[in-house]
Amino acid sequence: MTAALSELVQSAAPRFRTATEFVEATLREAILSGAIAPGTPLRQEELAATFKVSRMPIREALRQLEAQALVDFEPHRGAVVVQITLLDAMDNYAIRAALEPQALRHSIPHLSETDFDLAEELLAEIDQETDPGRMGELNRRFHMTLYAQAGLPRLIALTEQHLATADRHLRFHLAAVGDMGQDEHRELLSACRDRDVERAVATLSRHHNRAREAMSAYFASRDGGKA
Repeated sequence: MTAALSELVQSAAPRFRTATEFVEATLREAILSGAIAPGTPLRQEELAATFKVSRMPIREALRQLEAQALVDFEPHRGAVVVQITLLDAMDNYAIRAALEPQALRHSIPHLSETDFDLAEELLAEIDQETDPGRMGELNRRFHMTLYAQAGLPRLIALTEQHLATADRHLRFHLAAVGDMGQDEHRELLSACRDRDVERAVATLSRHHNRAREAMSAYFASRDGGKA
């Protein structure tokens, strides 16, 4: 492990109640700060020695980091720090910005009270959820609930495909920035209920732009904005 990680381990230990919390939070900070480079293998034996804990909390912490899209488990390599780049994120946001407003425009006139109620329930679930993986799933279901009545199967399939691709970027965004944009979600739902297509599309665009800018600012602060 890097010297930077060893320094984080020494400074962080007193702040946590459990070994798993200690390992997860310290590795998370090291990954997001760039102290551990993308593509770095995270070997359990080495981490256990660095953190002076058993392998069980190491395994649990790595699974939590996987749920946050910070770690991948690869065949024959084990846990590896993800290589999400600014270019990947911006490419995905650009595709979504082209597809989702069109799906929303076509869907709003056909949305029912049942659709609105389901969207409201999903927002309430997001408010109570703390697991990033589950939050990503709920976010995807919320957006697709508002797009699903567009009546254009290929557009909907493409939109859902790229929302699914965005799930990793969203979880990474949550880990780095910590903001789901629930105020914008609620404003979007309100505009849909009012059948105000232009306000809904403008809110969705603002939602995308804010997330894109936050992600861009994160990468700029971490590594000078390199893609």
